[in-house]
Amino acid sequence: MLTVAGLVTGRVLQTRALHLLSRWASPALTCTTGSRVRTVSGVGGANGAGGWYGSLSDAAPVHLCENFLVGVHQVSGLPWWLSIAVATVSIRTCITLPLAAYQLIIISKVEALQAEISDLARRLRYEVSVRGRERGWTDNQSRVQFKKNLRRLVSQLYIRDNCHPFKASLLVWVQLPLWVSLSLALRNLSLDRPALQGELAAGGALWFSDLTVPDSTWILPVCLGLANLLIVEVFSLQRAGASGFQRLVLNGFRGFSVLMIPIAASVPSSMALYWFCSSLVGFSHNLLLRSPTVHRTLRLPTQRSDTPYRDLLSAFINKYWK
Repeated sequence: MLTVAGLVTGRVLQTRALHLLSRWASPALTCTTGSRVRTVSGVGGANGAGGWYGSLSDAAPVHLCENFLVGVHQVSGLPWWLSIAVATVSIRTCITLPLAAYQLIIISKVEALQAEISDLARRLRYEVSVRGRERGWTDNQSRVQFKKNLRRLVSQLYIRDNCHPFKASLLVWVQLPLWVSLSLALRNLSLDRPALQGELAAGGALWFSDLTVPDSTWILPVCLGLANLLIVEVFSLQRAGASGFQRLVLNGFRGFSVLMIPIAASVPSSMALYWFCSSLVGFSHNLLLRSPTVHRTLRLPTQRSDTPYRDLLSAFINKYWK
């Protein structure tokens, strides 16, 4: 449930961020000249939007991300589409991968405590029952005393093992602002930075040759949606005997993955490319953190399987091909 809760928080916040970004990502008014779509000056851009969105797109973290993206492009000499991919891999590997590993350590410690917490709750329930009879407590008073003391004891266990569940959400609170900042940085570079618009317009590849306009073929948006659906399905394979709430959450993630397709089709291709690369890198990191070698390196207290990849493949085949 801890992993599900963290994923719920991240997806809910990301959904809201996507709504805000898609609302302002494309200009409100465009005109077509030949095969190119050009922004009408002063309409729909971040500078024209003003207000809270103008402040957000002009924030220091967004400018820092812009400088980072431009720096990667200039230092590497790579075309813009590949520079975006390299920047995505670099940031997610250097920042979010260590946090994901830390999250895994916290979750494993919390899971390892469950047996001790269950035994503690059983003994505490008996002690509260005996004391309640001695003092004439009502059932409600006994229940309040039990919950109060259990919370205190469980908190002491978390302090003892340095694994408060809130620490497992650290990844979400770092990854989401980073994702928003990079998305807005790419939007600014694609639409509001005349000095770089020409480079980005010619910096694409294959069917998305112009990174400043949406992908009219919808190939990138569909690939993004499929990548997110794959992540959700692989996650669902690990939740044997999921509760009704967990199934509801998974269905919500599936709906969110489909919703991202039209959203990604309405933003500059540079943003859709970043989102797609970010999903692929996140998925690869998720698989990497299931490696027994990584588990041994991190000295995790629990190890579910010595063959996690074979187990995932078998579960996938059994679910979708049998």
